[in-house]
Order: sequence, then C-alpha cells, then structure tokens
Amino acid sequence: MTKEEIIEHSKRIIEITKNNSHGGLTQAREFLRVYAGEDTSFFKTLSQIKSAETDAYKSLRVFEVLESFIEFVDNGLLRSISLEREIQIETVSDYLEQAENLLNDKKVHPAAPAVIIGASLEEFLRTWLEDDGFDLTTIKNSLDAYSTELRRQEKITKQDLKDVVSWGGIRNSAAHGQWEDVEDRKRIKLMLEGVNLFMRKYSE
Repeated sequence: MTKEEIIEHSKRIIEITKNNSHGGLTQAREFLRVYAGEDTSFFKTLSQIKSAETDAYKSLRVFEVLESFIEFVDNGLLRSISLEREIQIETVSDYLEQAENLLNDKKVHPAAPAVIIGASLEEFLRTWLEDDGFDLTTIKNSLDAYSTELRRQEKITKQDLKDVVSWGGIRNSAAHGQWEDVEDRKRIKLMLEGVNLFMRKYSE
C-alpha cells in the first residue's frame, strides 16, 4: 500500500469513528496492527482503550492517534518493511554476493553457486511470509510452496511464479547432482541476475 493510500484509509477510519466509535476503534486497531506494527505506540495506545469507555472518549483517541499516524506517514517515517525483515534481506543479499564470487571463480563448478542462489531465494520467500504473519506450519517448507502461497495472496505475479519455479528447477538439478543441467555458467549467471532483480523488486 502506498503512502497516499495509507493516509486515505486513516482518514476514512476517522470518519467511520464519528458515527460508530466501537467499529471505528476496532478498524483502527487492526489497521495500525498491520501497517504500523504491534510494537508501535500508535497501536499500543488504541489497544489500551477499554470497551467501557465512553463513545466520545473512543472517538477522540482514535482521532488523535490516527492524525498523529497520518503526520508520521506523511513525513516519510513509516518503514515499508520491518527492521527485522531488512536484516533478513541483507543476510540473503550477502549469500547472493558469495554466490556471485563463486560463479566468477573458474575453479568452482556452477552447481555450487546455483545451490546457494536457490537456498537464498527460498529463505527470502519464507521470511517474507513469516514477516506478514502467515502460519508456515500450514504449508510445506519448500520454494514451490512459498511461491505458490505468495501468488495465492497476490503478492507476486504469475510471471514471478513461473520464474521462481524455473530457478527452483535449476537449484534442484544442482542439489541432486544432475551436472549436465547446471554446467552452463551463463545460465547460472542469468539465474543470479533474475533473483537479484526479484528481491530488489519486493524489498522496497
């Protein structure tokens, strides 16, 4: 969701709260839980409001908190991804850098960096779902399962899914010793470039 959309949704909830304080408070809490985070003062402030409070008090608090949140977002202070997610992405990026170094080493078989690239991509998808609050125990721990779920949630495109499946096939060939499928160093370089672009696309 863009900065403008977040601000627009905040204003809409404020309007709802004017006529329905309980419903507005409920929506505001869930909205802030998702887009601000459970550890923020925005969410915590509204979570502390008791149901016994007057409608006027609820409406006022929702207005104050969301107005403050709007200003926060408008000033560009809202992270599009969590700090933990940023660290996870940096770690995966480091692995991809190692894969690139191996790929440039003529003494190393392309299968080795192919396995690292595939594992890095799998970790990127897994932590993406985890960061979004998805229950990973409901699906298999695999590249295909993670990408299929992200497509089901419309987080990635059909073409993205096809690309991930293709990269997963290369990784599997390398992991199972099917050397003839991973001997082409140029093919693995294209895989690395594709995964890097994919991650950059969904890390902003």
